[in-house]
Amino acid sequence: MNLDNIRYEKNRCFEWKDNKKRKIIVDNLPNIQNCYLELKDKITLTCKNISDEEMTKIYQGAIGLRPWRKGPFQVFDIFIDAEWQSFIKYNLIKPYINLKDKIIGDIGCNNGYYLFRMLKDKPKTIVGFDPSVLCKMQFDFINHFAKTAIKFELLGVEHLPFYEHKFDLLFCLGVLYHRGDPVKTLKELWSALNKNGEVILDTFMIDGDEPYSLSPDKTYSKIPNIYFIPTVKALQNWSKKAKFSSFEVLEIKKTDTNEQRKTKWILGESLSDFLNPKNPELTIEGYPAPKRIYIKLKK
Repeated sequence: MNLDNIRYEKNRCFEWKDNKKRKIIVDNLPNIQNCYLELKDKITLTCKNISDEEMTKIYQGAIGLRPWRKGPFQVFDIFIDAEWQSFIKYNLIKPYINLKDKIIGDIGCNNGYYLFRMLKDKPKTIVGFDPSVLCKMQFDFINHFAKTAIKFELLGVEHLPFYEHKFDLLFCLGVLYHRGDPVKTLKELWSALNKNGEVILDTFMIDGDEPYSLSPDKTYSKIPNIYFIPTVKALQNWSKKAKFSSFEVLEIKKTDTNEQRKTKWILGESLSDFLNPKNPELTIEGYPAPKRIYIKLKK
């Protein structure tokens, strides 16, 4: 697989009508110097002496890049209140990881919220992977001011076995249930790791003691491309088939409307619209409501 050819084709997507308009937004952002990046639950950019005209252009840019799924971000005077309060997930994972001097990859990184948060722990290299052009432009919007060395690739998990280098630690958060062959996906993650490398993975799960999986019909929680939602035992068996040497459950957590909710920055529905209004323990389709399992896998 020639990744340079794939990168070339992906970059051509910027010429599509809607993408071209958004790219113009990013390309014409004001050149603000000496910005300070604060890496707490809310990723904050501050700078002195920004004019009203510049702030108007930055605000119009942020609005033009909706929907913002991951966040929050504070870009000078603009609070981007994203759909997901992503610090909840990051803070849950943080006690289980060591990033210092490591080569890190984030698969399905969205707009890079987690990538920016990782900077604080001084990894050697950070690479984000996401095939979404909109996510790339949101990342570029933030990084235009932050000016970090984070690398963003318009690639997916299927490209990992062919990537130019391997990783000490991979994050794969909210991706596995979008893949039609979850064992193949786990094998792709395994193949991209250095010796003794680790994966931090989260995915939907269902309760049960047997190694089985829910396979929704058309949608799950109004999401169309959900293939398999396993029990813990099924997920563990998948991991064994992918040759991971260890499987550690870190946390199991229901998704709630504090973590995922509708804001003016998403232009659409959110979790409260996806659940049964008479019984929030069920999705709108009648399946068990979203619950996530967080695991650590070792090569």
